[in-house]
Amino acid sequence: MGLTKQYLRYVASAVFGLIGSQKGSIVFVTLRGEKGRYVAVPACEHVFIWDLRKGEKILILHGLKQEVTCLCPSPDGLHLAVGYEDGSIRIFSLLSGEGNVTFNGHKAAVTSLKYDHLGGRLASGSKDTDVIVWDVINESGLYRLKGHKDAITQALFLREKNLLVTSGKDTMVKWWDLDNQHCFKTMIGHRTEVWGLVLVSEERRLITGSSDSELRAWDITYLQEINDPEEPEPKKIRESSPGIHEAPEAEDGSFEFDETPQDRILSCRKAGSIMREGRDRVVNLAVDKTGKILACHGTDSVLEVFCILSKEEVQKKMDKKMKKARKKAKLSSCKGEEEEDFEITVEMTLKDEIQQLTNIKTSAKIKSFDLIHSPQGELKAVFLLQNNQVELYSLNASLPTPQPVRMGRITMGGHRSDVRTLSFSSDNIAVLSAAADSIKIWNRSTLQCIRTMACDYALCSFFVPGDRQVVIGTKSGKLQLYDLASGSPLETVDAHSGALWSMSVSPDKRGFVTGGADKSVKFWDFELVKDESSIQKRLSVRQTRTLQLDEEVLCVSCSPNQKLLAVSLLDCTVKIFYVDTLKFFLSLYGHRLPVICMDISYDGMLIATGSADRNVKIWGLDFGDCHRSLFAHDDSVMFLQFVPKSHLFFTAGKDRKIKQWDADKFEHIQTLEGHHQEIWCLAISPSGDYVVSSSHDKSLRLWERTREPLILEEEREMQREAEYEESVAKEDQPAVPGETQGDSYFTGKKTIETVKAAERIMEAIELYREETVKMKEHKAICKAAGKEVPRPMNPVLIAYGNISVSRIVTFFHVIFFPFSELEESLLVLPFSYVPDILQLFDEFIQMGSDVELLCRCLFFLLRIHFGQITSNQMLVPVIEKLKETTISKVRQVQDVIGFNMAGLDYLKRECEAKSEVMFFADATSHLEEKKRKRRNRKKMILTLT
Repeated sequence: MGLTKQYLRYVASAVFGLIGSQKGSIVFVTLRGEKGRYVAVPACEHVFIWDLRKGEKILILHGLKQEVTCLCPSPDGLHLAVGYEDGSIRIFSLLSGEGNVTFNGHKAAVTSLKYDHLGGRLASGSKDTDVIVWDVINESGLYRLKGHKDAITQALFLREKNLLVTSGKDTMVKWWDLDNQHCFKTMIGHRTEVWGLVLVSEERRLITGSSDSELRAWDITYLQEINDPEEPEPKKIRESSPGIHEAPEAEDGSFEFDETPQDRILSCRKAGSIMREGRDRVVNLAVDKTGKILACHGTDSVLEVFCILSKEEVQKKMDKKMKKARKKAKLSSCKGEEEEDFEITVEMTLKDEIQQLTNIKTSAKIKSFDLIHSPQGELKAVFLLQNNQVELYSLNASLPTPQPVRMGRITMGGHRSDVRTLSFSSDNIAVLSAAADSIKIWNRSTLQCIRTMACDYALCSFFVPGDRQVVIGTKSGKLQLYDLASGSPLETVDAHSGALWSMSVSPDKRGFVTGGADKSVKFWDFELVKDESSIQKRLSVRQTRTLQLDEEVLCVSCSPNQKLLAVSLLDCTVKIFYVDTLKFFLSLYGHRLPVICMDISYDGMLIATGSADRNVKIWGLDFGDCHRSLFAHDDSVMFLQFVPKSHLFFTAGKDRKIKQWDADKFEHIQTLEGHHQEIWCLAISPSGDYVVSSSHDKSLRLWERTREPLILEEEREMQREAEYEESVAKEDQPAVPGETQGDSYFTGKKTIETVKAAERIMEAIELYREETVKMKEHKAICKAAGKEVPRPMNPVLIAYGNISVSRIVTFFHVIFFPFSELEESLLVLPFSYVPDILQLFDEFIQMGSDVELLCRCLFFLLRIHFGQITSNQMLVPVIEKLKETTISKVRQVQDVIGFNMAGLDYLKRECEAKSEVMFFADATSHLEEKKRKRRNRKKMILTLT
């Protein structure tokens, strides 16, 4: 097939102008051994690691296509779990920046991620209402927990117990026993969505935040404490005070519902409520690692910080209250009242245990935050703000009234609002971006901001010929001129009485044309004027002519021969005028909604118009006839521009896509996908090698033209494959034999990767069968010939280093795809291949290679194909042999592990004998036991008083 016309492919080059996306959460990360200096923020599909001290981006964790929705660092600080919009989870190494582990189990966006205290398990919650617990070390899913009726908002592991507590938008808080994977308690004390929860006071108290202004506190009592006769009954709050509400109770005295009362593990009883200053819902609720500082924020710009007092501090406070009460009683008795035996009682309220410290006011609305204690003892709070900004605050929590101090902010890397106009310099090096409050000049090669200048709300812009000045058109109708060398404004001209929507530089580079909402088109010339404050002349503009029209002007464009001027009006038409006489020439009518953008080709033969009706029309400028109407986007077409020296043009729409078209053949060439929100504008470099686009997601994206030829048929085939892959992900998941609909403990999800992995396994089995037959034939030939006859090797086996035919199966299904997709791939595999795999497993386990991994695959196959395997008489001897082999080899592995554990225990005892100090685990357990006894003793004393 010959190529009639060759196109070159554009590919994504970089993302810049973005500090942090709004969907995910900001977290502190440990890098290079330093804590409190580096933060990880979501940046569309990537994760940026920022240095708060230098304000620099030092690491990028590259994602694929989906937007990041959740972040969670591991307890050891070496890894970062990232949740995405499509429900996938990737574990990145902060040392190498690579994501080696991928979990696919959720059908919707991941909303919550949390490690346990050892970092071996990861709990994920999603909008699909499921909670999945993952084994990070084994790279597999443990179980899926179903019970919530709406999106999960938070999930927390308990340190002392093998329990999990989750909250959701269904107003429920559920407690899960992870030993048998069932929900044993549901708390129904909330009237609205539960947006967050934290565990404080050594996991003896649960604090929840919902859609009202209350933070509800719940006391947790475990089973052994309930059955302990020495443990006093939890006290009820008798008195009310500002900020504290009496705990409303259900008929059984608590806000809880036991799913299985006979297996009761703990009891939750409401202790009271803390009133926030904000009246809106709780967006984020968090506690620091010490458990002493509690912070929350709503939809505004205020973070409320609370201090959780220790038992000693609460006791001191109660002693002061008791002393004050005794003094008051003594004074009342001295006033001549009857002498009676007054019983002085002071009751402890929630306000005595949790008190508000201060409020931190940020410069914009808060989207997420994180807390950490610095080595100096100060509390650091980092904020990701709504206006694409990161701020760091510090406060000394030990002071009675701490004052937050702003330690720094990251603002240089992006605009505070959406970028509405982009321009390239004539040398393809500098890129101008302008938003509602600032102009930034970027170096295209380094993607660094080299100049920032304040401006009004910008709508259009261009570089003045010579690239030393820029001109901005604003929403208020003003023209603003800036000098790039000094970064200062040169002049501001009141050009239009309404918004200045569009500007077009004249082909002779001596002036430009503007169109505004005041129904006029104005012509301007550049000129040099002498400034009063300087002896040198500076650039200025001078109005020469005005074209008055009947409708608002939305867009203007000059033809390259400087003969015609195209003007888009609010009445859905495009009118063509002669530039010299301003006489009417043509009217282009056909769009159903106003034309937002248009451009004229380099030879002046074609004009392409893009409208809010989602269509692009290509017109001839000789007679004004419409050559073709193209349905371009699924939403409004926001920008259109021809590639220089060609009839190819790009369009950008609110459907988050950029498309390239051929105006001669009326064909769609390629689609550039990457933005996650509406695209506002784009700019093409004068050479045509680069395209820059801006979006509502605050990001600027650079696209680069490669030397790779693009063939339309192959492009269509790639689009069909992408659609098929999306359809595979949306298909119904395969049913797991032996599991009912409600007991879906299978944590995987069918994806295109698992389908491809299963196909690779089938290819390996087919190769094994073919080579087995050939080997038997070769032995027969050698036996007939009476001597060894050389047999040609299979090229696939040669490519993998002359490995045996049986070894190729393990190469395909163990090495060449991730462990996290192992079970999903085996589930897709047809049963006809299972007998061969079982025979090979027996051979491999006897060899002692990968016993643990092979047993995992074997047990999974036996579980999902149990009925077919047990009914097949041919497989009975294979299973019996596998039983003997597996038991013996697993015992050998257990012996090795036991020997190693005994050796480690011996080394531990030797170290303890030398240092005469217990290891941390034993010391911590003894300390917890002492604290429990001391706590019981204090409760008994308080009850007696």
